[in-house]
This record gives sequence, structure tokens and C-alpha cells, in this order.
Amino acid sequence: MAKTVQKAQQETHAGDGAGLHLHMRTLHPPVPVPYVTREEMATTARAATSRLPGNPPVKDLAFYGGLGALAVAGALEWPVALAVGGATWLVRSGRKQKQEQQTMGVGT
Repeated sequence: MAKTVQKAQQETHAGDGAGLHLHMRTLHPPVPVPYVTREEMATTARAATSRLPGNPPVKDLAFYGGLGALAVAGALEWPVALAVGGATWLVRSGRKQKQEQQTMGVGT
């Protein structure tokens, strides 16, 4: 009778990690949670958005968006789309600078 009880106890312990007991330690470091007020959040957002450039014209968004869509669809290879977009940006920025210089020269 004692052998059957001992055998039953061994079988129950065998399923529980095969007799191995691992002691694991967990680390819970204190993490400070910053308290941010609404005013601090608003001033930070205003400071971040003041550094952004203005909104581009709708015409430019449509052109560059269409160029990107053509590249994604596979109608244009991406290096070609990049070259066309870069060249267009250079030409347009050159025109804007030339127009600004002409308006500054006429005013003085």
C-alpha cells in the first residue's frame, strides 16, 4: 500500500516541471510618470508647429501626389519619378527666387 501512495506522489510531481523548481526574480523599477498640464502641451505644440513651413499650394500637392501614385502603380520607375520631382522643385524654386529678387529690385 505504501508503494502505491509513494508512486502516485511521484507521478504528480513528475508532471510539475519534472522535479525542477525554478525561482525567478522580477524587477520592478520605479518609473516616474511626468505630469503635463494642458497649457504646457499647448505651448509645446505651438512651438513645434511654428517651425514648420507653410502649406504647399494644392497644385503642387496634386502634382507630387500624382507622381508618387504613378511610381507606386508601376507606371513610372521610382528613380524617374524622383528625378522629375526634383527637377520640377528646382525649376519652381528658381523661378520664385527670381520673382522675389525682381520685386525687391523694383521697390528700391
